[in-house]
Amino acid sequence: MGHLCIFISSKTSINAPEYTNLMKAFVTGGTGFIGSHLVDSLIVDPVWSEVKCLVRSNEKWLKGKDYKKIQGDLNSIKAIDEALRDVDVVFHIAAIVKAPTQKEFDFANVEATETLLRIAQKNGVKKLVVLSSLAAAGSSNGKPRVETDPMNPVSMYGISKMKMEKLIHELAGPELSVTILRPPAVYGPREDQIFTLFKMMSKGIAPIVGDGEHPRLSIVYVQDVIQGLLKAAHQNKSGVHTYFISGESDTNWNQIRDIVCKVLGNKVTSVRIKPEWVKKIAGVVETTASFFGSYPVINREKANEMVLEWTCSHHKAADELHYSPQYSLEEGISRTLRWYKKHNWL
Repeated sequence: MGHLCIFISSKTSINAPEYTNLMKAFVTGGTGFIGSHLVDSLIVDPVWSEVKCLVRSNEKWLKGKDYKKIQGDLNSIKAIDEALRDVDVVFHIAAIVKAPTQKEFDFANVEATETLLRIAQKNGVKKLVVLSSLAAAGSSNGKPRVETDPMNPVSMYGISKMKMEKLIHELAGPELSVTILRPPAVYGPREDQIFTLFKMMSKGIAPIVGDGEHPRLSIVYVQDVIQGLLKAAHQNKSGVHTYFISGESDTNWNQIRDIVCKVLGNKVTSVRIKPEWVKKIAGVVETTASFFGSYPVINREKANEMVLEWTCSHHKAADELHYSPQYSLEEGISRTLRWYKKHNWL
């Protein structure tokens, strides 16, 4: 399960509630990649009197940190109900990103969101911040995606995120303020999927779909996502509001390869893969992994996305949330690779 978080801030800004008391945060999914970075930010912020985290079993990145453990998962209705009774704002980041069936995606990403939303409204929560994905909107085609574009997901994951967003629009009451954020691919310390490509590059091989210049993609460093989440918490307008959150500019795999080479100081051989080969390779990987009872990072669903262009514009978030990416691609990749090396991932 991904990360589901709750956030409140006493800081004021445009459209920000005038919080005068210390606030309590409830975080589910805080043991994961993005969620754990959010928890790190919350526990060092003096405006928080308590940070609660819903933890199934393994504390992972939360071990030894100053938070209150709530035993359970997103199906633990009683535990969530009790935890939300004194919470003001919910950050919902929880999700699964790979599964073999649409049913599994919908159970984790749609049904769990409905449960959380109903419990939050029952307990009088006024603010919900939801982490969705560019995958919910669908791929771009020579022009970055904007929030007014019709949604056209191409994967089961994207479909589940689209269903989640539509459900929120249907169920959110008039007293609730909901902010939905759609980041593209997120990278940074603790991330273990894009990491697979960084690891291959560190070994001297750079698998690149197409010519390396196209398809283009948007990508965002994890700390910029955290910035977006925290800024979204200040938006208290009623209704549901949706924003893309991305890095400073679009990029391509040639540029990413060159930065990795520069940071690691090694030479990399590019292995260019024709788009039609990507699906064949992914099919072989997925079939082979099924013999061992696992579902791989590289699968048919992921292949459907890898051959397309994925870009989005964060102009609306800049205008309304005052979001501004703080990390260049080179700085973000450099910080990420240094963390991998320090923790012996590379």
